Amino acid sequence: MLRTQFEEDLLNLHNQFYEMGMSVSSAVHKSVRSYIEHDKHLAQEVIDNDNEINNMEVKLEKKSFEMIALQQPVTTDLRTIITIMKASSDLERMGDHAVSVAKSTIRLKGMPRILEVEQVISEMSDYVKKMVDNVLIAYVKTDEKDARMIAKMDERVNEYFKKIYKMTTDTMEQQSDTIISGTDYLNVASYLERIGDYVTNICEWIVYLASGKITELNSNRDEQF
Repeated sequence: MLRTQFEEDLLNLHNQFYEMGMSVSSAVHKSVRSYIEHDKHLAQEVIDNDNEINNMEVKLEKKSFEMIALQQPVTTDLRTIITIMKASSDLERMGDHAVSVAKSTIRLKGMPRILEVEQVISEMSDYVKKMVDNVLIAYVKTDEKDARMIAKMDERVNEYFKKIYKMTTDTMEQQSDTIISGTDYLNVASYLERIGDYVTNICEWIVYLASGKITELNSNRDEQF
C-alpha cells in the first residue's frame, strides 16, 4: 500500500469518526428532548437510528484492523488508529445510553411528573451534549489541554446527578404517586452520567494520541503508566 493511500485512508477514518460523533451527539439531544416533551415519535427515531451508529462503529473497527494488517503502522500512525478504535467504542456505548433514554420515553404512561426535576435533567442533558461536541473538536485538533479541561467538566455532571437524586428521592418520600416516574428520572440521570464518563474516556484517548501516555483522568491517582 502506498503511503499516500494510507494517509487518505487515515483521513477517511478521522472523518468517519467525527461523523459518528455528531450522530451520537444528536441522539443524546433528541432522546432527552423526547423524554421531557413526551414525544414518542422522536424517541422512536433515536431507537431506529441506533443501527446506523452501530454500523459506523463496525466499519471503523474493520477498516482499522485492515490498515494495521496491511500497513503495519508504528508510532503516531498506530496511536491514531488505536485511538479511533477505542474512542468509537465509547461513542457506540453513548449511543446505547441515548437509546435507553428514548425507551424510557416510550414507557411513559401519564404518570405524575416532577417538573422541577425535569428542568434539571434538561440542563444536565444540554451540558452533557456540550461535552460531547467539545470532545469531538478536541479530537480533531488533537488538543491535549482541551481534552483535560473537558474531562474536568464531568465533575459538574456528577453534581447534576446528585442534585437530581436528592430532589427526586425527597419528592418520592413525600408523594408516593411519583415513585414510578421518579425511578425513571433516576435512570435517565444515570444514563446521562454514564455518557459523561464515556466522554472522559475519549479525553484519555486524545491525551494518549497527543503524548503517547495512557493517563487516567478524573482520578485522585491520575496515574500514568
